Parts: sequence; structure tokens; C-alpha cells
Amino acid sequence: MPWPRLALRPFATVHSHLIVARPPNPPLLASAPRPLDRLVLETLAGTPSAGRTALPQLLQQYLERSGNVLDAQLPYEPHPSPSRRVSFSADSGGCVRLIAHVVREGDRSKITVSSGFAVDTSDGQSVLVTCAHTLEEIRWSPLLVLPKEPQASLLAAPPDLSDVRSSGSFVLSAIDSAFTAHPIASVLSSLHRSDIMLLSPFPMRVPLRSLPISPYPVPAGTPIRAHFVSETKPKEEGWQPWISCTWSKWVQGTVVGYRDFAGREAVPGTYDTLSHMLFRPLPTTGSSGGPIVDENTGAVVGVMLGTRMDSTIEGVRGWGVPAETIFEMFSLPGVNNSK
Repeated sequence: MPWPRLALRPFATVHSHLIVARPPNPPLLASAPRPLDRLVLETLAGTPSAGRTALPQLLQQYLERSGNVLDAQLPYEPHPSPSRRVSFSADSGGCVRLIAHVVREGDRSKITVSSGFAVDTSDGQSVLVTCAHTLEEIRWSPLLVLPKEPQASLLAAPPDLSDVRSSGSFVLSAIDSAFTAHPIASVLSSLHRSDIMLLSPFPMRVPLRSLPISPYPVPAGTPIRAHFVSETKPKEEGWQPWISCTWSKWVQGTVVGYRDFAGREAVPGTYDTLSHMLFRPLPTTGSSGGPIVDENTGAVVGVMLGTRMDSTIEGVRGWGVPAETIFEMFSLPGVNNSK
């Protein structure tokens, strides 16, 4: 069967509201989907509706569970053991996953992709941390927005039927060169202001390898490694094949500083609210949702979101959230959250 018509889709990234809006791209001619898009569409087509959660349901959970605190706890691992610390070797990209949201109706489709990683919870549940703006982007797709007065043919049909519309979210992995895809079962929690959320996949035979998370923000100047992603092989050395035709690399960088929710400079160790982290170098598109790791300790200290420019003097810098924000969605040690 012919592939659906698709416009070239860049990975979603976050941009500052201070940047002047770009003019719209010229219309593109219909063409065959790119390898990653084709892989996501094949995954959607090969997953029965009973084995995945449709995007309208995931979006409803995303909105209703904003600020939800899980009963489980997230271990403090500012100095993980050698077996737990993140390795930056060429084959360590398997600890980072690709999160794909997709909706398809006839010959039309919309796909957004970001990075994500698993965390180790006290109840043993597989939980993925990722950014929220890729789900927000697909949320407003015309393929998911039903008309106020549905046509008669759709009155008796739910918004996700194989012959009308299919959708879902998937976690894509590449371990030992073997590709795996698992549907996302639910959105456990979300922090809209911080642009992060927690996802739970359907039961898996092999649990996801989790990363150690530090609750303590590192000072400016700390050397870091960030997991960058590219859909085409960059010219620089060190990039390794990742998932499908994508490439990845643990790129060296530095923490530049922090900002509070008002955009003012914030300093660790004070009463300032560290809502966001600034870092260098600039992340590649598709890296949002991926981990920022302290190069010295091997613990995750932040989550990438995209790029931001506060002023023309400071220029564009990497934009993320400190890892301590993740703990806001988990129970604190010694605190009983039962109602």
C-alpha cells in the first residue's frame, strides 16, 4: 500500500518568547516518510488497539494528573556506585530512549519525538521521565481535535478506531543493536511549568535500565555530559548509530547557571527557586527530554528541554530543568501521602 503523505517534521524543541517568530516554511511536496517516521507508523500499525492507549486518553491523563505526587519514592543518588553511575562509552546510549507520539487518520499523520530515560522507583514500577512539549505539540493537531458538531458518521464512533483514526505513544529502544518498541500505558504525572512528565509503559519482559538521579543542583561551571540526538550523521567524530537511522553522542558541556520562574538569575544554596538550568553547548533537536549528567559523579543532574535566548549579549544557550524537579512528582522519605 502507498505510504501516507507526510510533510518533513523537525523534532520539537523549546524556543524563547524573545526570539522573533520565523516566517513559515514553504509548502513541501508529498514524499515518502523518513526512516524514523516510517518506523513509528509501522509500530503503530503493528500494535493492536487493545495493546496501546490512545492519545486522547493520554492527553486527558496529562491534564488531570498535573502536579500528581506518586506514592512511590525516588532514591537519592548524588554519588551512585560504580555499577549505577552513567557510563559515557559508545554503547551506553541504550540507557536513553526515544519517546514517539503518533496519530494517523487515512493518509494523514502527525508524529512528534523526544528523548527520555527511566528512573528507579521504590515500588519497582517502570517510570520514564521525558519532556512534555512534544505531547503538547501533537495535542493541538487537527487530527486529534474533533469538530464541535461531529458529522453523523462519527457520532457513534470513539475518537480512536482502526478504520477511522489510530494513535498512541511508544518508547523506542536499541539494546545490543536490537530494536524494541513498547506502547505507553499512562501518564502518571506532569509539571506543566517545568515541561516534564512521567510515563508508564505497558508491562515489559525486561525492565528498563534506570539512571541515578541527584536531588542536589550542581554549581555553575560543573562539567557535564548530555545525550544528544541527530537524525542524520553529523560530521563531528564520536557519533554512534542509535535507533533506526538516528545517531547519538554523549557531548561534553558546562552548566552556565539557573533561572527562577520569573526568568531572574538564581543561585544554588540560597532561597532562590531553581526552576530552570542553563548549559552549553546547544542541544540538538530531538535531545529534549534527555538526561544531563554530572561528568564527575555519573548522576543525572538535569533534563534537557531545548534552547533559550535571554538577551543578545548572552546569546542562545541550552535550556533545561534541574533534576531536583523530578522529585516533586514522587513522595519524600518519611512522608505518608495516603488519603
